[in-house]
Amino acid sequence: MSIRRACRVLEVDTSTYHYRSRRPDQAGLEGRIREICATRVRYGYRRVHVLLRREGWCVNHKRTCRIYRELGLQLRNKTSKRRVKAKLREDRRPASRANETWAMDFIHDQLATGRKIRVLTVVDTFSRYSPVLDPRFSYRAEDVVAALEQACAVLGHPKTIRVDQRSTGASARNA
Repeated sequence: MSIRRACRVLEVDTSTYHYRSRRPDQAGLEGRIREICATRVRYGYRRVHVLLRREGWCVNHKRTCRIYRELGLQLRNKTSKRRVKAKLREDRRPASRANETWAMDFIHDQLATGRKIRVLTVVDTFSRYSPVLDPRFSYRAEDVVAALEQACAVLGHPKTIRVDQRSTGASARNA
């Protein structure tokens, strides 16, 4: 079957069949984009495009973007801090016996009179026993140390103490 007849049956113009791209070879451009991205890792395609234009490359930003994507150079979005903290928490191995890991945190609340009260809570993560529940209106570092030393004198020292690193506003909302 001839090309002309096949194109007529498929309802395609014969010029489409005979089309030859006139686009110049882009191997040099791809190589330069790779070099820029190798030296400047945090640059996206827009910044790479600006550098290419400064170097004298006559290139459209859409073409730069397409080549950037084809080379697999897309920047990953930054992971939120919450997800990073969750990843760090996943690495923790669970306690295998009592008095191995204690978790320490403050719980905040407000009395009917309007005064704020804080409770230092320490929990053994294996047995769920709470060696310290110390309510106070104000805390100093010495008070926390004294409460922990008192608990350690009775139960012994734990291997690790896990401390929550959130801001006080976040702890108050979760209490």
